[in-house]
Amino acid sequence: MNFSFRIAFRYLFSKKSHNAINIISIISACGVCVGTIALVCVLSVYNGFESLVQGLFSEFDPDLKITLAEGKSFDISSPAMVKIRNMKDVAVFTTAIEENALIKYGEKQTPAIIKGVSENFIKATHIDSIMYSGVFKIQDPSFYYAVAGVGLASHLNMNVSFIEPISIYAPKRTSQIKLARPETSFNQQYIYLSGIFSVKQAKYDENYLIIPLELAQQIYEYEPNIVTSVELKIASGANVEKVQKEIEKNLGNRFNVQNRYEQQEDFFRIMKVEKWISYLILSFILLIAIFNIIGSLSMLIIEKEQDITTLRNMGANTLQIRHIFLYEGWLISIIGAFIGIVIGVVLCLIQEHFGIIGLGGSNNFIINAYPVDVQFSDVVLIFVTVVAMGFLAVRYPIRFIKI
Repeated sequence: MNFSFRIAFRYLFSKKSHNAINIISIISACGVCVGTIALVCVLSVYNGFESLVQGLFSEFDPDLKITLAEGKSFDISSPAMVKIRNMKDVAVFTTAIEENALIKYGEKQTPAIIKGVSENFIKATHIDSIMYSGVFKIQDPSFYYAVAGVGLASHLNMNVSFIEPISIYAPKRTSQIKLARPETSFNQQYIYLSGIFSVKQAKYDENYLIIPLELAQQIYEYEPNIVTSVELKIASGANVEKVQKEIEKNLGNRFNVQNRYEQQEDFFRIMKVEKWISYLILSFILLIAIFNIIGSLSMLIIEKEQDITTLRNMGANTLQIRHIFLYEGWLISIIGAFIGIVIGVVLCLIQEHFGIIGLGGSNNFIINAYPVDVQFSDVVLIFVTVVAMGFLAVRYPIRFIKI
């Protein structure tokens, strides 16, 4: 064991002649410990919310989504698309058209996003597991049906038990607006509501109306092979990232291939920014707590003046003596960080399994308690942060202490 480290370790746990030094050392370690606990808990809560929201989006979003980098629609009968359809790692190849339209139900009307999907859309997503009312059915041999988001249905007072049809109005894509008779510039279709879904996200719940792809092609005047996106479900056991790179290589720069995270990139980027801003704020508070170690070391140096003289007489040089107090400060920060991480992880596990801290008295939340997700990378980052701060906070002032 290093000479300076051995002396520092002995000083840390030995009884001092002045109780104030022991008290300040304990307070310093506790400050580091509390700051570390706060970092572990706060970052884990952010991870929990991110995992929760990602799970909600995954019920509606496909594993991979292919769209044009520039432009709107493309032909799925091209050789590149046929090759993707036949890939062994692609379990479901489904197509869609997404366009804006005006929908009317009874006396109410509102703009909405019409998503026309092929029949195997239900196999590419888990939308059947998030049905709020009715069933996911978009067509049968006799009729076309629509499935609406719960917010959109609520706004228009729609219900699966009502027999009144939904009116869809979309501008004609291949003709000009006639000012004399503007109503003739719109394509109009009627459709019946079969179900209402709830993703628990306003982006989908308040805007989307899902209809059959064939009907969307009629409304927007698209040819049978023309769509605005291709949605893929990757086979079980296949690496999504690897498949994504292979598809990108086949399609080139003309297309965007997005995984589930990239499909909601703006949303998750905001969550990441909020998480790391909280990390920086708590790290600054932790830095203030770490500076208490400097006061503890200063008092320890004063008390150990006779020991320092003895060490000099025994042959210890100034660098070795300075290292004693450096190691003393680092040990305090490391012990505080380690205890804080252990306590923080234990608290997060308790919250994860028992949900002790709730979200409030309202029952309108998706969950009843704060979600947590302890990630090993965050734990390592927190430990490195505390140790680095302890290193910087102690090393600089020690150089100016006269020994």
